[in-house]
Amino acid sequence: QVQLVESGGGSVQAGGSLRLSCVVSGNTYNTYCMAWFRQPPGKQREGVAAIDNDGSTHYAAPVKGRFTISKENAKSTLYLQMNSLKPEDTAMYYCAARRSDVCYSGSWSQLRADLDYWGQGTQVTVSS
Repeated sequence: QVQLVESGGGSVQAGGSLRLSCVVSGNTYNTYCMAWFRQPPGKQREGVAAIDNDGSTHYAAPVKGRFTISKENAKSTLYLQMNSLKPEDTAMYYCAARRSDVCYSGSWSQLRADLDYWGQGTQVTVSS
């Protein structure tokens, strides 16, 4: 069993930055690829970013160039650096893991179905 615990959410004005963290425990961290998803109010959960075990990163179009996903294996921690935040980035952000070397293969909806473990989420609110 794998446990994922997110932190770092909060309220920020448009143009600001936040860094989300996700600590992974309960199993061998390195055998999972990782991803961040978000769920805006009243909408479906959508992919934000993913990182494969070889370090390859993938970003959804709305966040490309503004968000950066990274991981620190020694601390079993996944990060999401979010810059130039916009009101439309307001959502609950979730960390997730998949028992695979590769997370993203071209479809965020497929990845959402393939993920094996989810955290409880951390709220990000961006005001204009």
